Amino acid sequence: MSSIAGPVAFGGQSLVGKRVLVTAGANGIGLCITQAFLSVGAKVLVSDVDEKALRAISEEMGVPVFPCDVSKEAEVKKLFSYLDTELGGLDVLINNAGVAGPTAAVVDMKLEDWQRTFDVNITGQFLCSQNAIPLLRKNSAASIINLSSAAGRLGFPYRAPYSASKWAVVGFTKSLALELADMNIRVNAILPGAVDGPRIRAVIKAKAEAQGVDYSELEKIYSGQSALGRFIPPEDIANMAVFLASDLARNINGQAQQVDGYTQALT
Repeated sequence: MSSIAGPVAFGGQSLVGKRVLVTAGANGIGLCITQAFLSVGAKVLVSDVDEKALRAISEEMGVPVFPCDVSKEAEVKKLFSYLDTELGGLDVLINNAGVAGPTAAVVDMKLEDWQRTFDVNITGQFLCSQNAIPLLRKNSAASIINLSSAAGRLGFPYRAPYSASKWAVVGFTKSLALELADMNIRVNAILPGAVDGPRIRAVIKAKAEAQGVDYSELEKIYSGQSALGRFIPPEDIANMAVFLASDLARNINGQAQQVDGYTQALT
């Protein structure tokens, strides 16, 4: 497994000793977030459904790990029981777990595929936040960071359940930010654009097949969705997460922070 360099400090700040939970933190964006927080001195616990990847990062990085499907309440409760014992509390929750959902026209979509997308992408964030709040409220400067998407502010044809669930993340974030403000728990969302990696490649492949177009043609369209004309490196999402968890962002609350190269439409 290759090492991905994360931020060393922001404005001379570090997060030494901060206790962080990263859901789906063993692969992709989540792995970059895990590495970024470790690089600034945080104590990180990683959950994921991929137990093989969990074992690999536990051996390589020495971080505590716990298998968990965030859509299942019983598993989330076990995760937080383990977390409280292992870390002795929590300062930062990163709700990163999510699924791409089906690529299909709404008229052709199966209800179970629609429901599974919502179960993971928004119910999972609800369950993790609900269990995290009693731990976070014990601290003077805690934070929840929810992963949404550019599809959480734009329409996304043939990806309706993904887009709708990511819009829900923004609504959940803004509502929770108001609820928790008097506890000094900040809640923000990150809205990535098309992030480079295996997931976006799989999405492009599925959509190309669904629309009967060439993969390379659709890949150019995806990378050209941002004004900058390129995919977003996952490290950029990790850097934003560390910034939002730091004291430099102490007055940033209830925001949907876009990291998308200025994307104005999804195709």
